[in-house]
Amino acid sequence: MTLITELETDVVYPDSDGRPMAESDFQREPLIYAVNALRRWFHAREDVYVSGNILLYYEQGNPRAAVAPDVLVVLGAPSHNRRSYKLWEEPKAPDFVIEITSRATVSEDQGNKRGLYAYLGVSEYWQYDPTGDYLKPALAGFRLIDRNYWPIPVRSDAEGTLVGVSEVLGLMLRLDGNGFHFADAETGQLLLTYDELEEARLEAEAVRFETERALRDAELKATREAALRHEAEQRIAALEAQLRERE
Repeated sequence: MTLITELETDVVYPDSDGRPMAESDFQREPLIYAVNALRRWFHAREDVYVSGNILLYYEQGNPRAAVAPDVLVVLGAPSHNRRSYKLWEEPKAPDFVIEITSRATVSEDQGNKRGLYAYLGVSEYWQYDPTGDYLKPALAGFRLIDRNYWPIPVRSDAEGTLVGVSEVLGLMLRLDGNGFHFADAETGQLLLTYDELEEARLEAEAVRFETERALRDAELKATREAALRHEAEQRIAALEAQLRERE
């Protein structure tokens, strides 16, 4: 047994840092959405780990060397659940991290965390300010190049929608009047929240019901018209028969 293994038996790595998941609903809702949407996006892959607000330990033997990203994605790590993410037990550092900025976290997100994520080798670091009070614009992304972060272009379209592209995820990050969403970079299809998915399901059900009712009405109309045609043909045939008898 090596010295580090012997020492490791006495080290405790807590599952929680004792801090709340988010400062308010403004931060909590996009955090939950991001984790759920990304898990659905990668659901068919067993080599992608998606989590949120989980402690990431980056120095073996030192439980103080930890950070809790709001949302992280690791491409190439098993997708099973974890109590914490210990870098020395995992294949690699996260490829993607997004922090949901608030008054309590803005300085840390802009300073210490940005430097730490670059040091750990996080390929993309994104920040989103749901209240628009701390970041201008409210969505910002950075890509790691030569161990330094460089801005990822975030454009604003004619309707004022902010759009940035995550190369590592193959997704767009969009911010508009309906809030923050991921979207397929190729098709533009939004990754919806559970509420939006339920609303879309109900709308689809309503459309299906109306379509089926219209088909039933059309079938009934066609049946009635066929019956009327048959009745008319019978009357015509009867009249023709009477005429032939008189001749």
